[in-house]
Amino acid sequence: MVQGMEIKNLKCEGQTNPVGITKTHPSFSWTFVGDKTSPEQGGFRIMMATSIEKLKYPDIWDTGPTSNSNTGPYKYLGEPLKSGQKVYWKVTAWGNNRGVVHSEPSWFVMGDIKNPENAFEPPVFEQKNGVVKITLNPKDKGRVFEGIGGVSAGASTDLLYDYKDPYQSQILDILFKPKFGAGFQHLKVEMGGGENSTCGSEPSHAISREELKNPVSRGYEFWLMREAKNRNKDLILEYLPWSFPGYLKPNIYTKESAEYFVSFLDVAKRDWNLDIDWVAAAENENYTDRDWLVNEVRPLLDARGYKKVKIQGPDDNSGDWQIFEAFENDPEFDKVVEALGYHYISGREFTEDMVDGRGRPTTQKAKASGKPLWASEDWSWTGKDWGGAGALNLARLYNKFYIRDKITKTLIWAPIGSIYKSVTWDKAGAMKANSPWSGYYEVWPTIWATAHTTQFAEPNKWNYLDKACGLFDAATYKGSCVTLKEENSDNWSMIICTEETEILEVKIEEGLSDKLVSVWKSDENNQFVQQESILPKKGKFVINLDPKCIYSLTTTTGQQKGHYEIPNETAFPFPYSEDYEDRKAGDLPKYHSDQTGSFEIAKKEDGTNYLKQINPEQGYDWMRIYRRSNIKPNTLVGDINWKNFTCSVDVFIDGGNVELGGRVQGSYLKGHRLMLEKNGNWKLVFDKTTLAEGSIQNFDGNIWHHLKLSFKEEEIKVFVDGELLTEVTHKIGNGYVLLGSSYNNNLFDNLKIFKE
Repeated sequence: MVQGMEIKNLKCEGQTNPVGITKTHPSFSWTFVGDKTSPEQGGFRIMMATSIEKLKYPDIWDTGPTSNSNTGPYKYLGEPLKSGQKVYWKVTAWGNNRGVVHSEPSWFVMGDIKNPENAFEPPVFEQKNGVVKITLNPKDKGRVFEGIGGVSAGASTDLLYDYKDPYQSQILDILFKPKFGAGFQHLKVEMGGGENSTCGSEPSHAISREELKNPVSRGYEFWLMREAKNRNKDLILEYLPWSFPGYLKPNIYTKESAEYFVSFLDVAKRDWNLDIDWVAAAENENYTDRDWLVNEVRPLLDARGYKKVKIQGPDDNSGDWQIFEAFENDPEFDKVVEALGYHYISGREFTEDMVDGRGRPTTQKAKASGKPLWASEDWSWTGKDWGGAGALNLARLYNKFYIRDKITKTLIWAPIGSIYKSVTWDKAGAMKANSPWSGYYEVWPTIWATAHTTQFAEPNKWNYLDKACGLFDAATYKGSCVTLKEENSDNWSMIICTEETEILEVKIEEGLSDKLVSVWKSDENNQFVQQESILPKKGKFVINLDPKCIYSLTTTTGQQKGHYEIPNETAFPFPYSEDYEDRKAGDLPKYHSDQTGSFEIAKKEDGTNYLKQINPEQGYDWMRIYRRSNIKPNTLVGDINWKNFTCSVDVFIDGGNVELGGRVQGSYLKGHRLMLEKNGNWKLVFDKTTLAEGSIQNFDGNIWHHLKLSFKEEEIKVFVDGELLTEVTHKIGNGYVLLGSSYNNNLFDNLKIFKE
C-alpha cells in the first residue's frame, strides 16, 4: 500500500477538540505525514471560522499559505477570542516537493475569560433623523496619506512594451499622468529572475556571477519606471523579486544575493537615470530573512551610496502582521525595515462581499508601532467589472484599509493587463492593452475608481482626518467615507462609497476651506462625471448620495477625465513573419511572451539578428512549494484562435533541445510541440503524451536546421529540413505558436506563420 500525505493530531493548546480554553490567543499544532515524493512539510495554512462551512473563506483567522516547515506550536494572532465561543479550524499543508493535503476540521470551545480583551470596532458616523453628520476639523489627527499604486510584475505588462505611439503614450498617460486618469502614485516593479512569476517570466539583470560584476538592463520594467517618472516626477518607485537566477541557489539570503539586489539600483541609475525609493528586500509572498537584512542588505545599500533607499518588508502573503512579534525584542531589525507591507489584506474571496471579509487585518501592535502600514499587493481582479469584486469594490477597499487598518498606501496587481488571452490571470488589471499590432486598448471603470482617490490627494502632502473617516453602518464596509486635508493649505477632500441612499450633512470648522466644493461621481453606467458644485452656507452643506456609487468632494481643482480616441481592435496579423531585425541586440522580441526563461535579440557574426534563449540554468523558482514549475524556457506568439496553419523556424541547437509548437493554449506547454535534440532525436508531443518519435540519420548538430509544423483539422505534419518525419491524426485544437528551449543558448530565426 502506497502511503499518501496526511495531516493528523490537530491540537489547540496541546489538546484535541478541547473545551474551556481561556487564552485569547491560543496556539496550534499538528502532525504532518509525508510521502515518497514529499517526505517533509514545505508550507502550511491554518484557517479558523465560526462554522465548518465558513472555513472556505475564514471569518476568524487565516494565516494564508506560509513557506514554513514547522508543525507548531503556532500562535493565533487574530482579534481576541471571546468567552463561550466555538471555533472550527483546519490545516492545509504542502509537501517539500509539491503536493497538497487537507486536514479534517477540528474545533475548540472557549471557556470563561476573566479579563477579556476588546476587539476592534470600526468608527461609525452619528446619524440623526436619517442624516449622517460629519464634522471636518483641521486640528483632527490622522496618518499621512502615502498613495495608491500598481504592481507591474508577473509579466503582466508584457505587451504594453510593443505598442507604438501615439497609443503607447496614451496608455501611459491614463496610468500615470496626474489628474488625467488613474494617476498611480507609486509603481512597484518585478526584479526579474527568468522563471515564471504568474503570467510569464521577466528577465534578470544578472543571469550569471560574471554578469553580476557588470549588470545588464533587460526587459521592460526599467523602461516602464522611466516613462512613469516622465509623467509624474513625484512618483514613488520600488522593486521586489519573484524568482532568482540559478547561481543564487539554494540560499537566496546571502552576501551575493544582497549584491544582486543592490546591482538592480545600479542599472536603474546608470542606464535610466532613475532613483528608486524603496527595495522590498524579500521574496514575493515568501517572507524575508532578518540577519540578511540587518547584516548584508542595509550595510551594502549604505556603502554603495543608497542611504536614501528604504527597505520595505516582508511582502508576505501569510500571517497577521507577525513581523511585529519579531520586532518587539529586536531593535536592529525594527530599525532597518522602515515600512511594513503585506499582500491581500482584503483576502481572496473575489465577490462583492470581499470588502466585508476578514482577510488579513493589521494588529493593534502594528498600529501602535507608528510605522507606515501598506497593502503592498491587493485586489487582483478584472477592472472591467463595476460590481462584484470590480471597481466599486476596490474603491471601498481603499477606504476600508485606512478606516480599519490605518493602512496609508495600497498597491494593486495589476495596473494594466497586457498579456495574451488564455495565459494565467489574463483578465486581471485596472485596464487592458493586449493588442499592440492594432493599438487598441480598453479603459475600464477601475481606472476611474482609483482616480476618485489619486486625483484628490497627493502622497506625503495630505493627512487623513480620523474623526471624518468612518462607516455609515457598523455592519458593513460597503458604505464609508474618508477625509483628507492638504498639509500646507486649507484644502480638503472626501472620498465616499455608498451601498444605500445616504444624506450627508457636512460641517466645516474654521481653518478649512468653506469655499466652492467640487463633486465627482461614478456609478455603474457612468464613471468620473463632474456634478454640480456646492457652495457651503455658514460652514455647512447637505448632499444627497445615490446607492452603489463613488463620490469625491474637494476644494481643489484641476481634476479631469482624460480621454483619447482609441483605434479599432484587429486580430493578430496573419500570415506573420519575424526575422528579429527591427530591434537592437539585447532587446525583447516583438509580440513574444516569455512564459519561462528569457528570450532576447542577439547579433550574428554577419551583423544580422536572431533570437536567443539566455538563461544558462533553471533558476530559483517562485512558489516552488505550492505549484508545479513551467518545466523549460518557452515563449508564445500569435493568436489563441489559430487552428489551421503552418509554422516554421530556423534553429541552431547549442545544447539540449529546441521546440516548435502550435495550437498551444497558455502558460504550461499545453499543445502540440515538436522537440528536436542536438543529437537528432525528435518527438512530437501533445501536453505530456508522445504522439511520434524517431532519430534523424547523419544529423549534424553544429549547423542551422529548419523546423516546420503543419496543422489542418485533425492532420498534423512534422518536417525537419524539408523532410517529412511523420504525419499523425490527433484532436483538433487552437492556440499560439511556441518556441521552446532547454536551459541552453539555443537560437531561433526566420519565424513564419502562414496557410499552405
